[in-house]
Amino acid sequence: MAGGAAMCGFNFFPPTPRSISVGEAAALMALVPDGVTTVAVVVDAEDSLLADIIDTAGVQMLQLHGHESVERVVEIREKFGLPVMNVLPVASAGDVAAARTYEPHVDRLMFDAKPPKGATRPGGNALAFDWELLSGESWSVPWTLAGGLTAENVADAVKTSGTQAVDTASGVEDAPGVKNPAKIRDFLDVVKSL
Repeated sequence: MAGGAAMCGFNFFPPTPRSISVGEAAALMALVPDGVTTVAVVVDAEDSLLADIIDTAGVQMLQLHGHESVERVVEIREKFGLPVMNVLPVASAGDVAAARTYEPHVDRLMFDAKPPKGATRPGGNALAFDWELLSGESWSVPWTLAGGLTAENVADAVKTSGTQAVDTASGVEDAPGVKNPAKIRDFLDVVKSL
């Protein structure tokens, strides 16, 4: 967070090597400085898990990264009273257009690369998509670009897509789930320079 990150995500999806327990998240979230939003990354989570994450870890935003329907997104937002970021997998212009159905019901959108066939997780696959698909689009809520972003390509991604916010996971790792502090610093330095 010293590097200027606005949000810090905590993954609660066991198939990913980035997943942590609610107890581990609570300990880590206590270290996050004021002003940095703590985000729970979940995939098709049951209400019981969401309640545990919120009550135990004290998360400030929910990032829905599964196959949640618009109705489920609305239900989660109303039931738990936290801002919701909905992640949409993108491979075509039709995928971008599908975001319009979620737009009125979320606090933030995130566009990520559609996972490859047979993938075991919906994101964090180190894949980018055609950023031109987002160029010239405007949204009534803030939005974030994700998907294969690294210090080497994030400037081009921002310029091409027009995004004001970016997300990275695999792009700052030495191996799946193994973050590299130098890569994180480099990524944040490039983003700050934009």
